[in-house]
Amino acid sequence: METHPSLTPCAAFEMSVEAASVPLTALAWASGSSTCPNDFKLISTTFDGSNANFGKGFGMKSSYYLCCSSKPQGSVITDIQFVSEKESLPCGFYYIAEFLEPRASVSKKKRLCVKSVSFNTADVAVLDVQLTAKSKVILPHYTCIGDMNGFVLWCKKGRVRPLPKPRSINLDMRELSLEKGEAEPQSPAHNSSAASRPIHPNKLSKRRSTLEIKEGVYDTGNIYSISAMDGVPFALHPKFDCQPNGNVPLVNLNNIQIKSITDIENEYNYSFTVEKTAADRPQFRSALQSLEA
Repeated sequence: METHPSLTPCAAFEMSVEAASVPLTALAWASGSSTCPNDFKLISTTFDGSNANFGKGFGMKSSYYLCCSSKPQGSVITDIQFVSEKESLPCGFYYIAEFLEPRASVSKKKRLCVKSVSFNTADVAVLDVQLTAKSKVILPHYTCIGDMNGFVLWCKKGRVRPLPKPRSINLDMRELSLEKGEAEPQSPAHNSSAASRPIHPNKLSKRRSTLEIKEGVYDTGNIYSISAMDGVPFALHPKFDCQPNGNVPLVNLNNIQIKSITDIENEYNYSFTVEKTAADRPQFRSALQSLEA
């Protein structure tokens, strides 16, 4: 964020992008390195190598710089905005802190405000901020916030934590079963002796017999495939249970009107007269020409 004097702007930008992996927790104004707190980083130069002093210009008597911090504080910055003196502070935003020298002040015509939320509830947060002079420089992967005192503020947003991976059924989950005998592996000798013994159907539980009758429709090895509807017989309501030889109610088709292509085009024809009239106005043409210029 603070450009090294021996590096080119592009190299410094690549280093800042690689380092921008921790979300920002605070932004502030500082008169210089002497008033900047230890846990803040002073942005003394812009991306294109200019002095990032917001106090320069006509009528400015004190200098101040933007500084940022990534020190864990329990909350992270999720949004940044510029607010003019005639606008009210947006909901959830607050003005950034000021660490200035005595008798120094920040311009109130346009102020910088941020929005912070708890780290545990934040999905996307601000990872880095950059400054450029008023030019046609565009920073990739950054969002333009606005301009103030001849500088353009950019921010980069990203996810605070990686997306959760989809759950997979491991061996421990597969061993969970409603009956202990199905989950425990048995030795080959035990299996051979168990195969020689006859299995009486009356000793099987109702749930197990139902699962075996379905011929593997439900997989008991997967706990998520067992639902509360297992074993419930499926049957149609008598209202919808039409026998092959029964009387099927006929649908009344007398109210259906068949339309031709010409009838459909005439019914939904729209000439766009209002839009064409608005587009032919001189004010609209001058606005288009100014946008194209």
